[in-house]
Amino acid sequence: MKKYQLTVTPREGTGRSASRRLRKAEKIPAILYGKHTKPETLAVNSVEFIKLLKEVAGRAALIELKRDSGAAALSFLQEVQRDPITDRYLHVDLQEVKQDEKMSINVAIQLVGESTGVKNEAGILEIGTHRLRIRCLPKDLPPVIEVDVTELKVGQSIHVSELKPVPGIEFLDKPGQVVVLCVEPPAEEVAATPAAGEAAAAPADGAAAAPGAAAPAADGKAAAPAAGAAAAAPAKDAKATAPAKK
Repeated sequence: MKKYQLTVTPREGTGRSASRRLRKAEKIPAILYGKHTKPETLAVNSVEFIKLLKEVAGRAALIELKRDSGAAALSFLQEVQRDPITDRYLHVDLQEVKQDEKMSINVAIQLVGESTGVKNEAGILEIGTHRLRIRCLPKDLPPVIEVDVTELKVGQSIHVSELKPVPGIEFLDKPGQVVVLCVEPPAEEVAATPAAGEAAAAPADGAAAAPGAAAPAADGKAAAPAAGAAAAAPAKDAKATAPAKK
C-alpha cells in the first residue's frame, strides 16, 4: 500500500475569524481525530494539499502527517469540505490510525470487465453503491474495490454478499445491498404525427367529393370551383343596399 505525505502545522485559535485568516494565508484548517488521543487542530498548505488530492485521485490512501516537531502520524482523509460556489477547500478532517489496529473506511468501487448484458443485449449498467464500507488493517487497505461485471446480464444485479472476497478485508455494508445492476435501455417513443411536408391522404377510390368542392388539378395548382357550384351567399343578417336615388 502506497503512503502519501502531508506537512501539517499546529493551528492557533479556532472559529470563523481564525479560519478566514488561515485561508487568506493560503492554508486550510484541519483537524486530526484519534482513537487514543484528543482531537488536534492543524493547518495544511493549500498548494500541497491540492497536489495530494490529484495524486490520490479518489482512491483510498494512507497519509503520513509530517510535523516540524513530534512524531509523524498515520492517517486517512475522513472528510473534505469545499465551498460549492468558489470551489475553495474550507476544512479537512483526518482520521489517525495505528499499524496494528483495524480501521473502518469507505473505499470507491471500480467496475472490471465488459458486461454481457451491455455487449449482447444493449443493456445499461447502473451503480447502486459508489463506495463500500470496509474494515481492515492499514497494510491491507486496497485503493479501490474491484467489481467484475463480465457475467452480468440484463435484469441481473450484484450484491455485497456476491462480491469476490479480498484477503484481509471485511465488508461492513448489508449483504443484500445492490452494488451494480444491468437494466434494459429506455424504450424510444415514436412520434405519431406525419413528417413535415408529407402530403395529405387522398380520398379512397369511389369516395365522392363534397358537393361544390373544388376538384384537385392534375398539375397540383389550385382548381377552379366545380361547374354549377353556386357563389357564396351573403350572410343572413346582411341587408341588400338599394341604389341611391338621384
